Amino acid sequence: MRRISHVFYYSFILLVLALQGCDSASNKKTGGGKFGMMDTNTPEYAAVEFFEHIYNDKKLDNALAMSTPRMAKLLRSYHTNRNVQRHVFDLVYDEVDIQPEPGNSFGRNEYAKSAVVTLFFTGTLHDDRVEDIRIVEMVRNDDEWLVDLVQADKYL
Repeated sequence: MRRISHVFYYSFILLVLALQGCDSASNKKTGGGKFGMMDTNTPEYAAVEFFEHIYNDKKLDNALAMSTPRMAKLLRSYHTNRNVQRHVFDLVYDEVDIQPEPGNSFGRNEYAKSAVVTLFFTGTLHDDRVEDIRIVEMVRNDDEWLVDLVQADKYL
């Protein structure tokens, strides 16, 4: 009887430790993109993160930190995230998924001082599905990529 209680006790401890390990691993963000596979030192990652801050944060502070002075001045003039969505980007969503253009960009931006990133937006607004594309012009400042300009796709 005593042997069974020890087995149960140790099994319970192992189960708890395994579940804690799974929980901490799932909360750890290692990369960007839908599956966390995007390298964090790329212009694509920075562009997605910038828009994630615009659509998911309550304040513009994090988006301002990822902007050039020109873009930061424009964002500040609209005061709130919702106003920026509506008036600056003309993209309002209730929920949105943001993905960079798929493609092989490895190595081409390693030494670049600027980059152009195409982002695909898929989401909902008032229960209607809304899809759109934006072209994001990025500038490298030391080791970080900053958003300089956002424009609509001219071919849509």
